[in-house]
Amino acid sequence: LNAASEMFPITWPEFADIHPFVPLEQAAGYLEIIGDIEKWLAAISGYDAVSVQPNSGAQGEFTGLLAIRGYHEANGEAHRDICLIPSSAHGTNPASAVMAGMKVVVVNSDEDGSIDVEDLKAKAEEHADNLAAIMVTYPSTHGVFEEAIVEICEIVHRYGGQVYLDGANMNAMVGIAEPGMFGSDVSHFNLHKTFAIPHGGGGPGIGPIGVKSHLAPYLPGHSLVPGLAGGGPVASAPWGSAGVLAISWMYMLMLGPLGLKRATEVAILSANYIAKRLAPHYPVLYTGPGGLVAHECIIDIRGIDHEVGINNEDVAKRLIDYGFHAPTMSFPVAGTLMIEPTESESLYEIDRFIDAMIAIKGEIDQVADGDVSVDDSVLRNAPHTAEDLLVTDWPHPYTREDAAYPVPALREWKYWVPVGRVDNAFGDRNIMCACPPVEDYA
Repeated sequence: LNAASEMFPITWPEFADIHPFVPLEQAAGYLEIIGDIEKWLAAISGYDAVSVQPNSGAQGEFTGLLAIRGYHEANGEAHRDICLIPSSAHGTNPASAVMAGMKVVVVNSDEDGSIDVEDLKAKAEEHADNLAAIMVTYPSTHGVFEEAIVEICEIVHRYGGQVYLDGANMNAMVGIAEPGMFGSDVSHFNLHKTFAIPHGGGGPGIGPIGVKSHLAPYLPGHSLVPGLAGGGPVASAPWGSAGVLAISWMYMLMLGPLGLKRATEVAILSANYIAKRLAPHYPVLYTGPGGLVAHECIIDIRGIDHEVGINNEDVAKRLIDYGFHAPTMSFPVAGTLMIEPTESESLYEIDRFIDAMIAIKGEIDQVADGDVSVDDSVLRNAPHTAEDLLVTDWPHPYTREDAAYPVPALREWKYWVPVGRVDNAFGDRNIMCACPPVEDYA
């Protein structure tokens, strides 16, 4: 949720019309906001220093690894260039490691999606002389808390490496756990996710990094701000996309410590509520002890696809008829739906989503029972536009009512999709240029 009260300040000329390279005495207000955010993020995360310069989560990863590399070089161990990365990691992790001049060694995952600690021990020992770091996401990309996270950090430190903890899922830890206190040396935090800056749509991201004191000298610096830090810059401006920092500043200031913790608790509770209510209808792929998840849950559609022929794309398209944009498809596991409700959704909206998913399972069962074919099912033909329904001869075995109003609540309000099903991958597989031919310019 990007509340209006958080968004207003970035439209004011005092914030919107300032150049990022003005003399610092003309940016006292910005410096106060930046200082507050760095101080608050350090307190929230358990780190000693923070830089807001990175412009995205991926750039935050890169920046954190550069700090680790700088630390090793300063200690006369520039040869340390091996980065351990779990097989379940975000795809940006190995990309960032390679960009930072490191070599990637993959660590296996257990069946529940957690890091295989025995494989980690073996890989860390094998590469002890050259081990630079591990990149671990906590909670994991699979939506569970790694029970062995403290042991994982200890193993890597034992062999001379540093721990980069990917903070993409920090919204499951704020106010509850501090990565800097359970063994991590550096993390990035997505302000464009956990701290309310609009996420997606090409908007400005900010991926600050927090570090323990021994890495602080290697945070990114800038030629226009002498003494900012000792590392090289990773963005063109000293404090990155500072123009939108007021959003996160307002968010943290208005919620305060108790409100931020409450947001984390609600995000975790919402994800577990969804997982528990959908479990009788769909397999929940990964859970931790007690059958609980962290801030997100993965609903496995692969068995349904194998047995019935309905895949996760069919479910995603059908959700549009129910008034929902689909959750994340095919990441981190192909053929699944990853559902992350965050703290923003009301119980009413979460229940509405659950009702939609249960109703869709009923539609899948109709195909499984042979009542309707896969190719002429309400799922395979979804989404349905108004134009699809306004025809004299209705060719499908299901009714217009089934297509448009599968649950009664949709009669109170209805989102009408403007375009029917498209082939998602067609454009990727059939590259074509919409430009006029060169001859037209002659």
